[in-house]
Amino acid sequence: MDFEIRIAVEQDEPFAFLLSKMYEASAIKRKTGIATRSPEYIASKMRKNDAVIALCGNKLAGFCYIETFTNGNYVSNSGLIVDHDFQGMGLAKLIKSEVLNLARKKYPNAKVFGITTSHVVMNINFSLGYKPVPFSQLTEDEQFWNGCKTCVNYDVLTRNERQLCLCTGMIAPSGREIAEKESRMIMENKDKSKDEPEAVLV
Repeated sequence: MDFEIRIAVEQDEPFAFLLSKMYEASAIKRKTGIATRSPEYIASKMRKNDAVIALCGNKLAGFCYIETFTNGNYVSNSGLIVDHDFQGMGLAKLIKSEVLNLARKKYPNAKVFGITTSHVVMNINFSLGYKPVPFSQLTEDEQFWNGCKTCVNYDVLTRNERQLCLCTGMIAPSGREIAEKESRMIMENKDKSKDEPEAVLV
């Protein structure tokens, strides 16, 4: 099945209401933590090009967005969702990979993080280089944690003074860290090539 996976734009706003309903239905089905998102909020992400959308023809297949916190020092990827008709096809990982690239490109110095209760999402995150971390390593920005208020597990979070909940916090290397790692590898390969003996013609 062919998917179009790209950065969402203003013209995608008609999908915002459907996405809001998809989040609501997912929360009911999973009976675990998932914050609701209003159509207005989703549309704002599309207008700012801070989201990735997946389409199959004209049908909405999936979505995910990014948002920044703590003066741009942290960027989260949030709201990953795949329509039930397209689940089990590897689409979630493709969307997550694309939204991670978007976060690193737009905010190269920010720590990329997310929280989730989904084992599927955690496995995808592991494959993309995320590592589990305690909540203390995530942003302290009130705006981020206020987003948890619509989650059914918010009382668990508050009882534990925002240090523990049913979600797992995960962080991936920033765009700058990836660039520095690639630069180091290039330099190491150059050094190795210098140490190799030159071929002798006989």
